[in-house]
Amino acid sequence: MKQTFFSLSYVVVIFLALIPVSRADTVLMSADWGKAACDAWNADSVLTDGLATSGWVANNDGRGHKLLHVYRSDCADSPSVELRIADEGAKAHCVYGGAVQNALDLDVDYLMHAKTGRWIEMGNGDYGPMWAMMSFKLKFKGPKMEAMNNMEPFKAFLLLVGKVPSAAGACP
Repeated sequence: MKQTFFSLSYVVVIFLALIPVSRADTVLMSADWGKAACDAWNADSVLTDGLATSGWVANNDGRGHKLLHVYRSDCADSPSVELRIADEGAKAHCVYGGAVQNALDLDVDYLMHAKTGRWIEMGNGDYGPMWAMMSFKLKFKGPKMEAMNNMEPFKAFLLLVGKVPSAAGACP
């Protein structure tokens, strides 16, 4: 009986080792999260179409792209994530998501940060960008009037936080 139990246990352990294990969720606002957020951006027509037709993506100081840097303000030394948005085929496509590679020009680019819990609330749709900015739950630098004229896409961007699977417990 001991031999059979041991053999069966051994088979179960080997079987479990062969099952693909899903990797842990990506850490919220990490470079990997940035790539996933970029993919989610491109799947959202409110962002890709709305920010092209409004002229938002074209306001890029002749660089051919706009930048968004986002981070979690309650994580000490939290690196920013960069999303690079370019006009491709009359759509505002995210062409890069990951670690910061470029300096911001706050006349055309955006820097946004909030505490982790606030990002989660915005990602869940608990409140939109107007309330987030007016209540200082979302800290924001960049062309505010441009953002105000694009509230529906801005809201869609905040909802990406809830669409991209991530773990918020650990800091990036």
